[in-house]
Amino acid sequence: MTEPDTAPARLAYVRAALAKAERAAGRPAGDVTLVAVSKTFDADEIAPVLDAGQRAFGENRVQEAKAKWPGLKERYDGVELHLIGPLQSNKAAEAVALFDVIESVDRPKIAEALAKEMAAQGRSPRLFVQVNIGSEPQKAGVAPEEADAFLARCRDDLGLTIEGLMCIPPADEPPAPFFALLDRIAARNGLAGRSMGMSADFADAVPFGATHVRVGSAIFGTRPKA
Repeated sequence: MTEPDTAPARLAYVRAALAKAERAAGRPAGDVTLVAVSKTFDADEIAPVLDAGQRAFGENRVQEAKAKWPGLKERYDGVELHLIGPLQSNKAAEAVALFDVIESVDRPKIAEALAKEMAAQGRSPRLFVQVNIGSEPQKAGVAPEEADAFLARCRDDLGLTIEGLMCIPPADEPPAPFFALLDRIAARNGLAGRSMGMSADFADAVPFGATHVRVGSAIFGTRPKA
């Protein structure tokens, strides 16, 4: 079988693989939201994927997203834009204004900045706390053992509604134990959302309760160098 060579064809391939994983896990069709990670790709490259019906997209950088998504949102109804990369506190205002979902709430300073901006703007993007699920020093996120306390602070002290958790497992280890750990942390904190699984392992995340999978290169192809 020839590998699909256009973004819409690759999108169809990923959708079919996700549907197969949902069936295998005994989950309803469409239970998992596919977030197409469009970072480093420009509006002209994203448009064919929008034309194919994809509406949830992920971006890593506020400034990059700000340059291309307002125009795309004008052209396409129903776009849901996720911030999946690190957020600096001085970009909180722009992030709240632009994104529908912020998945990278990873430290108290960011939670405080978001609470302030959401109150000021009267806008409430959905929020996920990023957990450094493999306790890797080079990665952002709350340590697994500190997640409960951080979630309590977000809710009780800052009045934030947290929808779920997000993680990126270590690249050189099987992902399943890390997905299982994120699922346990989410469950004991009463959180419905679990954003886990990327191009190489999204099917593996489905049996562990993933509600969102973030797939970039499997849809858009090899990334240009940023």
